[in-house]
Amino acid sequence: MLFITGKAVKLATLLIAVSILSFFLISYSPIDPVQLYIGADMTRVSPEQRENIAEYWGLHESKPQQFINWGKAVLHGDFGTSLLYRSPVADVIAERFLASLALMVVAWLLSGVVGFLLGIIAGMRQGTWADHVIKGFCFTLASTPAFWLALLFLMTFSVWLGWFPVGLGTPAGVLAEDVTWVERLRHLVLPALTLSIAGVANVALHTREKLIEVLASEYIRFAKAKGEHGFVLVWRHGLRNISIPAVSLHFASFGELFGGAVLAEQVFSYPGLGQAIVQAGLGGDVPLLLGIVLFSAVFVFVGNVMADLLYQLIDPRMRRSGVQ
Repeated sequence: MLFITGKAVKLATLLIAVSILSFFLISYSPIDPVQLYIGADMTRVSPEQRENIAEYWGLHESKPQQFINWGKAVLHGDFGTSLLYRSPVADVIAERFLASLALMVVAWLLSGVVGFLLGIIAGMRQGTWADHVIKGFCFTLASTPAFWLALLFLMTFSVWLGWFPVGLGTPAGVLAEDVTWVERLRHLVLPALTLSIAGVANVALHTREKLIEVLASEYIRFAKAKGEHGFVLVWRHGLRNISIPAVSLHFASFGELFGGAVLAEQVFSYPGLGQAIVQAGLGGDVPLLLGIVLFSAVFVFVGNVMADLLYQLIDPRMRRSGVQ
């Protein structure tokens, strides 16, 4: 109960701070939502009509009053109406997040599993050619921009080889109910591969360093003296110790995963939450921007909470010590 209460207080504090900072940064930006709503040709709208539009969206009031009005509406579950999509912000986020969720889950699982296995192999084969190859691969990935990697995959596998679609989440011109799961997966492969490769390097390198440290410990030497070796040795005596840092790092990467999804979705024109936030930023859609910011803060926070819970499942000592 104390654990849940503490996390709830931290989440509330985080959301309040993020709300205040995000609202005033967006509100005092040079973007004029009314002008973007009307369009480039301002001659079509009279000054009176412009004032009416601003009053309709509540933009005629002072910035603090706008924040108070928005905060009251959010507390009642109303995140406002998107200026671009002409629909409730909550509905836009829910629709776009479903597409992004599939992308991020596949990429997150793939990067965690592959990175963890590569780290174990490199740690067990320290100093060998396998270790050098894996480290070189990880260092290359860590220094490669995600958008450049996405463009490379797009040119290679879509344009030159024609194995996968160039972009979008479903085939163009086909109704959503007529799209098969096979087609959805084909559109998901390249964005998920781009997003997952970016996270492999950190997990692999950290797992390698932790495994090398574990293999140099006294209890591992004792286990080797009893005849244990190879993956059996790591599985029985080292897996739990190297799992905690890997879990911590991987769940802490939720923020990076969300940021990477924005770039991947833009390159592949994938209709997810990342593409929505870019469009909202360019279009001055303040309600949608604020809604996505709050949602992303909750998303990252939930990832950290899940990591804390997994710590206690993996290592009972943390559960007994009452780690918050």
